[in-house]
Amino acid sequence: MSARDEILAAVRGAVATARRPVEVPPLDRPEREGDVDLFAARVADYRATVVRCPPEGVAAAIAAALPERATVVVPDGMPYAVPGAVPDAGLSSAELDATTAVVTTATVAIATTGTIVLSHGPGEGRRVLTLVPDVHVCVVRADQVVDDVPAAVRRLDPARPTTWISGPSATSDIELSRVEGVHGPRTLHVVLVGPADGTPPGAVS
Repeated sequence: MSARDEILAAVRGAVATARRPVEVPPLDRPEREGDVDLFAARVADYRATVVRCPPEGVAAAIAAALPERATVVVPDGMPYAVPGAVPDAGLSSAELDATTAVVTTATVAIATTGTIVLSHGPGEGRRVLTLVPDVHVCVVRADQVVDDVPAAVRRLDPARPTTWISGPSATSDIELSRVEGVHGPRTLHVVLVGPADGTPPGAVS
């Protein structure tokens, strides 16, 4: 018997006598509504800007978040008006690189981590749209905010690609010098539609 055969025989013997793994039941707890105030605070912690507004104020909030004379792209299925924006019709990387900002919606947002998740359906567009332009304005409805990551995952389609965004793109070198905008937008604006109960519309930054 070769050394290889001896090793394989030992492995087979160990597997044959191993105990069966314990089956862990799936987590079964009701999904709790996310804390909108906590989500806004967590997003601000990442050096992003959060503007809270009622549904009728979304268009104005988007316009205020965009830089002056910005060139803006929007994905197919964008439900909010963005005057002057160019719809994405398969823009090239060079064309996107010449674009100042992108405006999208989101699929779900996580209160405890301040994370926005895009699954790149209507209103969210291709992943490259949120990686190349320097400014990302993302519209999140209050009813899309969930408590934690497991609750967010339950709202996602596992067959779809996702992008998880926690603040502007940032990295640090060996001396821990923070640099923003290296591999994604340098600036993130979140338009949070529907303020928390008893909280008037306003800005958190």
